[in-house]
Amino acid sequence: MTVQDHSGIRARPQAGLSTRAKAGLVLLGFLVVAGALLFTEHQAHMLGLLVWLPLIACPLMHIFMHGGHGHHRGAGPNDQRSA
Repeated sequence: MTVQDHSGIRARPQAGLSTRAKAGLVLLGFLVVAGALLFTEHQAHMLGLLVWLPLIACPLMHIFMHGGHGHHRGAGPNDQRSA
């Protein structure tokens, strides 16, 4: 039996994806399959909800795009408007 000295040998960097990247790909694949199964099993329910989308979108756009009622940005409480 001989003793070998491996101190001069450098470890090669691994080629390929890291464990975190592999886990991300597995998660992405799982989400795609789960989404496809949910869509095919609940297609009638989801397409039925699309009818209500314009009705729901109007108040949400009003709140988030216009900032609601009575909120005039840029004018402080002491600002006077000239007539």
